[in-house]
Amino acid sequence: MKLAVLAALAGSAAAFAPASNFGTTSSTAVRMSETVTEEATSAAASEETAAAPAAPAALTLNGWTADAALPCHGLPGAVSPLGFFDPLGFTKEMDLNGVKRFREAEVMHGRVAMMATVGYLIGESTPTITYGMDVHHTIANDQIPEVPGTVLFPFFLAINIAEALRASTGWVEPGLGPLFSLREKYYPGDIGFDPFGLKPKDAEAFANMQTKELSNGRLAMLAA
Repeated sequence: MKLAVLAALAGSAAAFAPASNFGTTSSTAVRMSETVTEEATSAAASEETAAAPAAPAALTLNGWTADAALPCHGLPGAVSPLGFFDPLGFTKEMDLNGVKRFREAEVMHGRVAMMATVGYLIGESTPTITYGMDVHHTIANDQIPEVPGTVLFPFFLAINIAEALRASTGWVEPGLGPLFSLREKYYPGDIGFDPFGLKPKDAEAFANMQTKELSNGRLAMLAA
């Protein structure tokens, strides 16, 4: 009888033991804590991704998109057999604005040299208004001093106006950006002057035409 009473008391005491429930509750709380932590981390990462500004897309101008991994950021003008020719490393590790400025100078000087080369031939062997439509056989280098000031003044005035229009088209105004910098949406040499509509609309054709212009301009700079 005593053994039966003791067994009943032991069974009722075991019913109030909290060990197993505490373990289950503790493990559940740990799992809930880990879940909350993972959700908070994921939310923070999402906020950082949303807050980070997207990298600006490179502009495409006349079919050309600047690529810093290429020589001169991928501008056309590398002609065989020399290909990209820069033995002194002027454009090595140069930023995009510097490369565009160098190309602008090359294109403009090449155009002036081509006009000067043609001017030598015309001035020495073709009737001109300056000399009364008579063939003047003075060599080209001696003709400028012979031209009267009434003709030179409007000539130089036209040059100044053309240069002012070119500068306002392609260059950033002083005080509105870094000095000697071109506009972001300006392609070097493309001032919008195309009265005969010769500018190709296809990117590859435009690159080929500019390469030809650069080749002739470089030759004219050597000749002039």
